[in-house]
Amino acid sequence: MKLKGILSDDMKIFVSGDLDVEVSGISYDSRTVKNGYVFFALPGHNTDGCKHIGEAMKKGASAIVSHSNVETCQIPLIIAEDIFRFMSIFSAKFYNYPDRELNVIGVTGTNGKTTIAYMIDSVLSHAGVDCGVMGTINYRYGDKVVEAQNTTPQAPDIYRIMREMLDAGVKHIVMEVSSHALSLGRVYGIDFDITVFTNLTQDHLDFHKTMGRYFEAKSALFRSLGTGEKKNRKFAVINIDDKYGKKLADIGLNAEKKLYCALNNVEADFKAQNIDVSSSGSKFDLLYAGNTAKINIKHFGLHNVYNALAALAASVCSGIEFRKVVEGLNNAMQAPGRLEQVGTGGGGFEVLVDYAHTEDALKNVLQAVKKIKHKRIITVFGCGGDRDRTKRPIMGKVAVETSDFVFVTSDNPRTEDPNLIVLDIEAGIKRVYKTNYKVVVDREEAIKEAVMMADKGDIVLLAGKGHETYQIIGLDKIHFSDIEIAAKYIELKNQKENISNEPKQEEFSF
Repeated sequence: MKLKGILSDDMKIFVSGDLDVEVSGISYDSRTVKNGYVFFALPGHNTDGCKHIGEAMKKGASAIVSHSNVETCQIPLIIAEDIFRFMSIFSAKFYNYPDRELNVIGVTGTNGKTTIAYMIDSVLSHAGVDCGVMGTINYRYGDKVVEAQNTTPQAPDIYRIMREMLDAGVKHIVMEVSSHALSLGRVYGIDFDITVFTNLTQDHLDFHKTMGRYFEAKSALFRSLGTGEKKNRKFAVINIDDKYGKKLADIGLNAEKKLYCALNNVEADFKAQNIDVSSSGSKFDLLYAGNTAKINIKHFGLHNVYNALAALAASVCSGIEFRKVVEGLNNAMQAPGRLEQVGTGGGGFEVLVDYAHTEDALKNVLQAVKKIKHKRIITVFGCGGDRDRTKRPIMGKVAVETSDFVFVTSDNPRTEDPNLIVLDIEAGIKRVYKTNYKVVVDREEAIKEAVMMADKGDIVLLAGKGHETYQIIGLDKIHFSDIEIAAKYIELKNQKENISNEPKQEEFSF
């Protein structure tokens, strides 16, 4: 495809050089540039893509896109007023608008996105419909699974993956849409068909600064409905029990609003009643359009009732027969790292791993765990570095108030001193005068102590990292899995206990 065939007069860009060059691909990382690629020199926190233009040209880039003038550029140069939005527009045209041929479901909110995406995938698969997923854990369709680098990837990756899915015969895609992706234009111009709002609680204020701006970023996904080329029915699925959901429901949208609720007696399209949450899962009666159905999911906790309602609504709006939606949901499995159980080899205690890394998510998970018969709940958690500091004391308060004992430790400290992150967490703990905690900065050591501390009937909750198999310390990304570390010390604990329980040989005197 020629560069001049991708560009159009309505794009807010400045162009210099010969546009009659071939474009064979798109890259925003100079290390992946190949001959004929257009290289987007993106501005970033740690570096500026303009520093790598020379490397891109050496590798055969056919053109450069920058946010500022580059005097040393010897190939066609495009200067974009908003380089991220332009990259999305450029990618859409290069990959020939795959979103226009797909049913695109976007799921956004602070918590629940991954579980809802897994639930929708299960429902559609049960109905015999091929579905692709782009989310926090991975990007997948058919037998192909790629580990996710971001909840929502950069625009060239989104469009490339959508094109691959479409060419493979996939017609439905579920995409977790982060507030960063919305603010930075990664999903700009994507023609969504159904959007889901889960909830909005404090998170990412290091980036958005205020809850108002955080909400505006999320609401942009819903405001985009009906602005694309597709003229089909659009649906906005909204949690009306959430205060920001109520606010969103009051906004005029070019879509049919489908509301869901579980606690408040309000008008909603999808309602959960007679809710019964236990350690084996969650049951409730679903009311929808005069229909009643028994929902019995393997996911436990009230938060998963909301996730189920969102998945139900999105699936129905996708045209799946109601009976098949119910069957598919009732057979849905837990997403990896979401209250995932680690086998304890008959140790008599439980170990659960969860991704909860916000105050609301941690509270929801701990309340769900409390439904399980237990003696003590022992929680291990930390907070990420270079992220919203204001949630740290709040999470500390929630942890000690809802657990019997807490190990405060590291999460992904990144470039922050983990000891200072812990001090932020402790500030919230000290405000409620709790002493049921211990600081163990090294996460592996904290998990070890929690496992060794556990007695029969106890539950150990490892919160914050869930499915992640790495820890970011400084700028290094090292292998680290809560599940693997827990299993390691469970085995050690069981070995020690087996040795101590072995019958001792009798001693005889002669």
